[in-house]
Amino acid sequence: MIPPQEASARRREIEDKLKQEEETLSFIRDSLEKSDQLTKNMVSILSSFESRLMKLENSIIPVHKQTENLQRLQENVEKTLSCLDHVISYYHVASDTEKIIREGPTGRLEEYLGSMAKIQKAVEYFQDNSPDSPELNKVKLLFERGKESLESEFRSLMTRHSKVVSPVLILDLISGDDELEVQEEVVLEHLPESALQDVVRISRWLVEYGRNHDFMNVYYQIRSSQLDRSIKGLKEHFRKSSSSSGVPYSPAIPNKRKDTPTKKPVKRPGTIRKAQNLLKQYSQHGLDGKKGGSNLIPLEGHEHDFRVKHLSEALNDKHGPVAGRDDMLDVETDAYIHCVSAFVKLAQSEYQLLTDIIPEHHQKKTFDSLIQDALDGLMLEGENIVSAARKAIIRHDFSTVLTVFPILRHLKQTKPEFDQVLQGTAASTKNKLPSLITSMETIGAKALEDFADNIKNDPDKEYNMPKDGTVHELTSNAILFLQQLLDFQETAGAMLASQETSSSATSYSSEFSKRLLSTYICKVLGNLQLNLLSKSKVYEDPALSAIFLHNNYNYILKSLEKSELIQLVAVTQKTAERSYREHIEQQIQTYQRSWLKVTDYISEKNLPVFQSGVKLRDKERQMIKERFKGFNDGLEELCKIQKAWAIPDTEQRDKIRQVQKNIVKETYGAFLQRYNNVPFTKNPEKYVKYQVDQVGDMIDRLFDTSA
Repeated sequence: MIPPQEASARRREIEDKLKQEEETLSFIRDSLEKSDQLTKNMVSILSSFESRLMKLENSIIPVHKQTENLQRLQENVEKTLSCLDHVISYYHVASDTEKIIREGPTGRLEEYLGSMAKIQKAVEYFQDNSPDSPELNKVKLLFERGKESLESEFRSLMTRHSKVVSPVLILDLISGDDELEVQEEVVLEHLPESALQDVVRISRWLVEYGRNHDFMNVYYQIRSSQLDRSIKGLKEHFRKSSSSSGVPYSPAIPNKRKDTPTKKPVKRPGTIRKAQNLLKQYSQHGLDGKKGGSNLIPLEGHEHDFRVKHLSEALNDKHGPVAGRDDMLDVETDAYIHCVSAFVKLAQSEYQLLTDIIPEHHQKKTFDSLIQDALDGLMLEGENIVSAARKAIIRHDFSTVLTVFPILRHLKQTKPEFDQVLQGTAASTKNKLPSLITSMETIGAKALEDFADNIKNDPDKEYNMPKDGTVHELTSNAILFLQQLLDFQETAGAMLASQETSSSATSYSSEFSKRLLSTYICKVLGNLQLNLLSKSKVYEDPALSAIFLHNNYNYILKSLEKSELIQLVAVTQKTAERSYREHIEQQIQTYQRSWLKVTDYISEKNLPVFQSGVKLRDKERQMIKERFKGFNDGLEELCKIQKAWAIPDTEQRDKIRQVQKNIVKETYGAFLQRYNNVPFTKNPEKYVKYQVDQVGDMIDRLFDTSA
């Protein structure tokens, strides 16, 4: 049971909540009534607004439609007027632009091209809208006249501003890669920048609007002429420079030229000149026996003149002295080599210029045409060199043929650049240089083979033999020629390899070429040795024949040792050096046998036997007298004869004299001691004419024409 107090309190609580709920319900009823009233008011307002909008729409829409029609009519009128103005303007183009077209584009290219654009649009309009109107013919005629003026301006700009590249600038350009010092890059400006921009704009207009490619022919003809003249000017520069100062030169960088005009010698191939220097050295000094030594003895008298004469003939033809002809050959060779390099550099520069002016799909063809004259000139000159070499081979003038070697080497070194420059040109253009290289390799190989045959078949002429038994001109010529090949080992090896028919020759290596060159040098030396043996038989005196062979073999050996020839020979002949030494020693022994007829008179084995203290018989005294007389006469005769012989090598000369002196002095000393106290004559001074030291002094004067 709930207590009465709690029930009473609970009742009051419920009554209070009920009262609150009733108040809330009353508030809600009041709010709903107010909301209904507001809704009724809003509906009334909206209904009124809708009614007014309908009235407004019914009155505005007809006005709007009428205004829209009026605006459309106005726009149509404006467009019609604009079209009329545009059409009328075409009829005025001819009169507006005629003066500009008549005066030409010179100095006003921008304005001129603007006028041409107007004329072009007028032509298009009349063609589309009034093809039969006289106005079309008028603007067409004006357009053609304007196009001709642009073509004429193109030609004029190219002609006025295209200049021949000076030889000095070309030499700077082609020698820039070889300079040790870092210098500014040499840039060729074929056209001034302003002229170039005008030429580019005109060419683009002619391609796009003129539909005329004749300007490309004009371009390549003008640039071709400048390229050809530039190369010919370089060649002429070499000739003039060589005739005035002897050395073509190239000043420093162009923009420094006025301040510091430094002379810069051009590289020389050194083929003929090297032979001249060797000739000069040999004709003045003979051959020294010591490597790198300087104690060479001069040749004197008739034998010196004889040798110089024939050595000179070996490096000369029928038309002039060695120096003059060889200097000219050097100039021509240098000029051609530099012209080849110049062509590559100038052609590269021409192509760079061409890419800015000529449309891309016409560039290769135009470039091909542009370089033809200059390239044909180089190839023709190269073929002339081949032809001259062929004639030189016929007359056995092999020093002239040597000019082919530096040229061929340079062509092969330059070929990669050539091929790069000629990319995209016709096959006939690309094949010109390989064809020339093949011709030079063929003629070079023929020269090498003919030289070897000439060494083998050189006739034995008695009047052509040196009377003192010194080095034959054939030997010196052969060595001189072979020494020239040292500078062109790869070139000469490639020449020989190019003539090989074996399959391996089609892709020969440098080692293969080196072996071929070594084989060739051994062949020349073998032919030379056989010919020398044949020539030595011309001498009636075997001793002089031996001295002759000794001198020639020694000259060959020393020449091989002083150069890289010995290494080349050793590639295929390992024992060549030893073989020559054996030949030299063999000839020395042969020479020494010439003294046997002197020493045999006094040698112990041929002396009479007698008892000491026993008086000599007349027969024995006479025999001793004959021994002395035979020795004296033989000694005097040999010394007189052999004093006129020559051994240019001081080391060999001293060695041979010393050995012979020891043998003779020893034999003669023993002979004198044996008969010094023997009374074989009442006049001993008549038979004992020389003391031992005097005999030695006489032998020391052998091979010395000045004694």
